[in-house]
Amino acid sequence: MGLGVVGRCDNLVFARGQPQRERQFAAFRAAIDVALEEKVDLVLVAGDLFDSNTQPRRSVDRVAAELKRLVEARIRTVMIPGTHDVYDRASIYRAHDLAALAGAIGTDLVTLLTPDQPKVRLEALDVTVHGGVFATKRAPRSPLETMAVAGDPSTWQVGLIHGSIAIPNQTEHDEVVITTEEIAASRLDYLALGHWHSASKGKAGQTTYAYPGAPEPVALDQDRAGNVLLVGLDMKDGAKSVTVEERKVGRTRFEKLELDAAAIATQPALIQQLASRADPDLVLDVRLIGVRPDLLDVHVDEVEAALAGQFLKVRVRDRSLPALSDGPLPPEDTVLGAFVRDIEAGIAELEAADDVEGAGELRDVLRLGRLLLAGEAVTL
Repeated sequence: MGLGVVGRCDNLVFARGQPQRERQFAAFRAAIDVALEEKVDLVLVAGDLFDSNTQPRRSVDRVAAELKRLVEARIRTVMIPGTHDVYDRASIYRAHDLAALAGAIGTDLVTLLTPDQPKVRLEALDVTVHGGVFATKRAPRSPLETMAVAGDPSTWQVGLIHGSIAIPNQTEHDEVVITTEEIAASRLDYLALGHWHSASKGKAGQTTYAYPGAPEPVALDQDRAGNVLLVGLDMKDGAKSVTVEERKVGRTRFEKLELDAAAIATQPALIQQLASRADPDLVLDVRLIGVRPDLLDVHVDEVEAALAGQFLKVRVRDRSLPALSDGPLPPEDTVLGAFVRDIEAGIAELEAADDVEGAGELRDVLRLGRLLLAGEAVTL
């Protein structure tokens, strides 16, 4: 059996900003394309198909049109609400019947799991899909507690949850949290997860679980986003196996670039160098490192503004350090000589203590002080 998993995370199909919305919808359509090309049996949507419960009808119709492509190919879809399109009284899923809009009324081709319908058995696939769904954004208990796997007649038991796997000191304030111990005790064959924007997978007990991440990244730190998951459930000689394969659907690419400040002559030269990598689908993260020349004057905001229209996103961070004294030191009994020795001693102490930020600030003090006191030969 081929199981196509489309995991939705926060602010995806219809996020703020028309260009980003279109990129995200294009990724959604590409995910449907993967399901059709691979002739999968089932598509899972693990929550937050919409970024809120307030959507124009045209947005709902666009989603329904994509689901209809699956219906016409006889590919089943099972979905759950998330934390952005939560299944409360104002839920978009109460206002619009996606199954009917997709032409699947009276069939099992499009199923929304809710608190009132927590699972669906797809007899043609010998699969039962369990959804951990509540009518509130914050879960009153673990959604895995609601999954009645024991005694279910299907060969394959699959779960759908939109939430976080517990991480100490990181997930305490998340609305929906589960633990790997709960996953291991679930007796599920596969658990499809939504909410985290970067792809990850693991195994707890007999249960394989995975986050596909956002089909199209929405932030600079989501370089593991842009995928859907193609999941294979196979039985051979009575033994079950689950495979998870990432498939690219997002257009966004990420590149991290470190440049030695010593090799940069001027700010215009830096802008020209970066512009040679121009790409409307590229998120470029640039760090200036090393020791910069005294005469190099770079303002990162100006560099980012000059390049903004040539990349999807560009970020420039200056982590370079001002040079220390070159050549012979001025005599100790001059103002400049005393200043240089005093500040360099302070820099050495901070660097020995791994205080990079403090040492960098003192290097700036030294550079500016040398420029201001240059030529002074005042004897103390």
